[in-house]
Amino acid sequence: MGENNIFKVLSDKQRREILVMLKNGSMNAGEIAEALGITPAALSYHLRLLKEADLVIEYKQKNFIYYEVNTSVFDELIMWIGQFGGGDRK
Repeated sequence: MGENNIFKVLSDKQRREILVMLKNGSMNAGEIAEALGITPAALSYHLRLLKEADLVIEYKQKNFIYYEVNTSVFDELIMWIGQFGGGDRK
């Protein structure tokens, strides 16, 4: 998935809040929905977009699906953004 779609996905406040929550560790959908105060349907929509952008990884453990941040995509984004900063500008 290209950077344009990743930035589009990150433009939504609730999706950014989900990522901030997941940076502290894996959570299941019920925990995320409860923390955000949103319906399971709304959360499903946001998680689908985050997964399509490879920003979130899901895995199943017993009867629950857990979500966690895909740090490798963020590492790539940081490297890509880094090309625009630093250095002498004349």
